Amino acid sequence: MKLVIPTIEYANEIKAYRDEMLKMNSTFDGTSSLNRLENPAQWIEYNMSVMNIETVPDGLVQATQFIYVRENDGKIVGMINVRHYFNDYLEKYGGHIGYSVRPSERRKGYAKSMLKEALKYCKELGINRVLVSCLSDNEGSRKTILANCGVYESTVKLPNSDEYLERYWIEM
Repeated sequence: MKLVIPTIEYANEIKAYRDEMLKMNSTFDGTSSLNRLENPAQWIEYNMSVMNIETVPDGLVQATQFIYVRENDGKIVGMINVRHYFNDYLEKYGGHIGYSVRPSERRKGYAKSMLKEALKYCKELGINRVLVSCLSDNEGSRKTILANCGVYESTVKLPNSDEYLERYWIEM
């Protein structure tokens, strides 16, 4: 398994990931607008703009988008987005990291190992205290965060929603 910055060589896999998430009505956490950008080339270009501090779109923060690729078959099993710093929304709700695993690859430990690898990247960026959040009813994500030394801080209600979000800090 490896974390990879997405490139056009993964276009078919990016499309397959998106299609599976849509088919299974899954949330697109950590996929940096993949739900809105159908064309993989446009999605890759968008992510490159967000990665560069000089081209980050207004209202967003610099972030690095990764795909989590199984090396023996090249299949994307997950996606994870690392935000380099906070805006108001991310500080209250989103955190430094968002992630998802495609439905057909869940419950295989991929989220745990993907988050572990992303935390190493956070350390390289100089982020020594990482905020990760999950919906209160997402037991799998909670277990993933706790397995990576997450310490519960609080639960907050999402704006304009009946959902609650648990916030966890991971010290590097």
